[in-house]
Amino acid sequence: MRQTTTISPETWREIEQLASYSKNLINNLQHETGAYPACPTFSAYRGFSWLRDGAFIADAMSASGVPDSAERFFDWCSLVMLHLSSAINTHHESFVNHTGFDLASALPTRFEFERAPAPDEPWPDHQIDGYGTWLWALQQHMLRFPTVKNRWQESIELSSKYLVASWDSACYDWWEEHPDRVHTSTLGAVQAGLKAALAMGELRSEIHRQVLNAVDRIDHELLKYSVAGFLPKWQGSEQVDSSALSLLAPFGLIDPSNPVFLETVSKVKNELLHGFGLHRYGSDSFFGGGLWPLLSCYLALAELKAGSRQFAEGVLTWVASLADDAGNLPEQVDDHLLEPTRQVYWVKRWGPSARPLLWTHAMFLKLKTEIERDK
Repeated sequence: MRQTTTISPETWREIEQLASYSKNLINNLQHETGAYPACPTFSAYRGFSWLRDGAFIADAMSASGVPDSAERFFDWCSLVMLHLSSAINTHHESFVNHTGFDLASALPTRFEFERAPAPDEPWPDHQIDGYGTWLWALQQHMLRFPTVKNRWQESIELSSKYLVASWDSACYDWWEEHPDRVHTSTLGAVQAGLKAALAMGELRSEIHRQVLNAVDRIDHELLKYSVAGFLPKWQGSEQVDSSALSLLAPFGLIDPSNPVFLETVSKVKNELLHGFGLHRYGSDSFFGGGLWPLLSCYLALAELKAGSRQFAEGVLTWVASLADDAGNLPEQVDDHLLEPTRQVYWVKRWGPSARPLLWTHAMFLKLKTEIERDK
């Protein structure tokens, strides 16, 4: 039996208006190549696209009824993979020959929109989660629209080859930090992507076997990671990172009845939640370590999956309340800073915190769509 909504008709109309604005914003800012800009105004993000951010944006657009936008992004991802095919094949050959992963030639994290596209320099590279997340988003899209013909198979295989070659190497996390660790959120994105590649079919037999083996090994790694009963920031860490919520939802790698699911949600809420806002992790100091509405949406998706519609609706309403007069949503808000003295440093370096952040708009759309499906 579905729970009764806690959102008034008037508030829901405002949410509908913001959702319409969000879709139009994402559509209008999407580059002609299909790339989604992270933020059109923030100095460190302007002119660049991330595979991870873009994949979650594409998934939200697909889920909320704008499939053409999502497919243009997948076309751009295909350009990325084809552009990097020589480097990917070199990494894969090293994997096959057991010569180890070459960190010096790790693939880029963020990309310019054009030139097929060319990676920019310098930026912290070797952040592999995006190479899995776009595969997951593509499969979700194809499940929603089964008549879509798979025109991305070559790039699916290229991404899969890179992931089987690199998944167990230390790399940067979602936040471009801690390159000396193998992160829980990265393992989740890789496994979700490789499972998606298998489900979409048509991998050559050798690659298919390698992907199956990687998925199985990641399963065993995640069991070791969760030995303390929750998903930590990395193996052995006592910290929880909100990015690990992605394994619960939307990736769906852990069942809501699993104690690890429940304990991870509980630990995130106990240590990182303030009102309906969520911190990235307990020692975060980026722009003072504020509250990230997009991460609140991941928590809400997990809670919704576990049956807590009321909490999910509370998050949706809170995120909508953060929109400025134009309708733009921020990357983070400073209502509850973990390290207030560090805010000035980042403002001086890069200017005010990013707004509008397309990833935030996307997660708002995704949460709204899932709440509607739950009715």
